[in-house]
Amino acid sequence: MKQFSIPAMARCSARRGGIRSWALACAVSFLALNAHAGTQQEEVLSASVRSVMQRSVSDNASPRLLFASQVEADAWLNEMSRRLEKRMPDRQTRLDFLRTVNYEAKRAGLDPQLVLGLIQVESGFKKYAVSTAGARGFMQVMPFWVRDIGAANQDLFHLRTNLRYGCTILRHYLDIEHGSLFRALGRYNGSLGQADYPNMVVGAWRSNWYYQTRTAENASNRHPG
Repeated sequence: MKQFSIPAMARCSARRGGIRSWALACAVSFLALNAHAGTQQEEVLSASVRSVMQRSVSDNASPRLLFASQVEADAWLNEMSRRLEKRMPDRQTRLDFLRTVNYEAKRAGLDPQLVLGLIQVESGFKKYAVSTAGARGFMQVMPFWVRDIGAANQDLFHLRTNLRYGCTILRHYLDIEHGSLFRALGRYNGSLGQADYPNMVVGAWRSNWYYQTRTAENASNRHPG
């Protein structure tokens, strides 16, 4: 697994071009702390698989919470927001992020709490995280995916674009691995067959993001074990 390199913040000196240049340089070079970069391997996709994935990443429907009732939606959003507050202090940013995670995960047939665990491990919830291999954003998506199934103007640092690609890719790996989460997570991280990464993601999911809804509307919310 690739580790993030951490640029020395002192190099972003205000004396070299003023405060504006310093802020821009720091923003561009900022990488996630304590995270493990995804390194998905480029593969030859069949025409049918490529078509399905292309349709998925091009969907423009507005993100919304997908629950059996508004009461359950509000309860989930409030609880996840509380848990995420220290990692993402701005409330509106946090709520937009959680709504998008919930929508993109569920439309891909994934548990949103699993996706939160994966994001914790992949990027530490850093929007502009970049791995040494070039994977980008919250879900550490490799740029070759844009070329293979997307459009040239799609920005992998954009919240919804990144989450849509990440969830679509994980769904693809689950499908080709016949539902094996262990193997799908290994593919996502480029470490197929090794236990460290799947164990970290499931551990983060179990420890920090497990949540039981009040009804059985989302069977995947069962405790990961």
